Amino acid sequence: MLQFVVTVGPADVELASDLLWGLGVVAVEERSTDGEEIELWTSLGDEADAVPADFPWPWRTVEIDAGVADTWREFARPVEITPDLWVRPEWVGGEGIPDGATVISVEPGSTFGMGDHPTTVQCLRAVRRLVTPGMDVLDVGCGSGVLAVLAAMQGARAVGVDIAPASVPVTRHNSALNGVDVEVSTTPLEDVAGDYDVVLANILAPVLVGLAADLVRVVRPGGALVISGILADPDRHQHVLDALAELTVESIETLDGWAAITLRRSATR
Repeated sequence: MLQFVVTVGPADVELASDLLWGLGVVAVEERSTDGEEIELWTSLGDEADAVPADFPWPWRTVEIDAGVADTWREFARPVEITPDLWVRPEWVGGEGIPDGATVISVEPGSTFGMGDHPTTVQCLRAVRRLVTPGMDVLDVGCGSGVLAVLAAMQGARAVGVDIAPASVPVTRHNSALNGVDVEVSTTPLEDVAGDYDVVLANILAPVLVGLAADLVRVVRPGGALVISGILADPDRHQHVLDALAELTVESIETLDGWAAITLRRSATR
């Protein structure tokens, strides 16, 4: 099991932690060093290449015993997305979940995406709001597949892509766990053919900018693009919207300092 260790100064702890949470990690531990710097430790599973190439702080990987890395599982609990939608870790019971609620069971494995980070919560809410039976939905950077799984549970044809190879078996596992089918692969977005009614991209701002042209391309006329993994401060995400200027902003939702933005393509190209 690989641990991802980021070294930052005290002034950058909050921002660096936010970026890690934006990747969908399930826990971040702060450790002081002998000097003035602070180390942020989090799990990468077995995929060192899951770290963005442009990550802005020095980092290293450390291999540790998987049992030690998984101690966070003891504290996992079901997460309320909306009153009638909950995410439940596979190994946790359903205590506290109201009768009749839709429940997504999730095993993150060695991927990013437990379902409880504010960006994921907001994207799940967007799926709940936007996706109807018969739609085609694409989840870019699907991680554990939780967004695509919900789309499939709501009757859509769901497709997930992620450059991290571990996402494929984990998404397949979570699909089967919830009784749905998600088409998942490591196909780069630039090679994804066709277009979709709803495209989901819960990834960091620099990656959104780099993928902007293809994100626009795969949105069907009249369709929606939901982006997250970006900070709520408009000054911190306006450059992403500029890169997606061909689409119209439909709504901006914020939660705990993070934003999820829904953009719409014109019904005519």
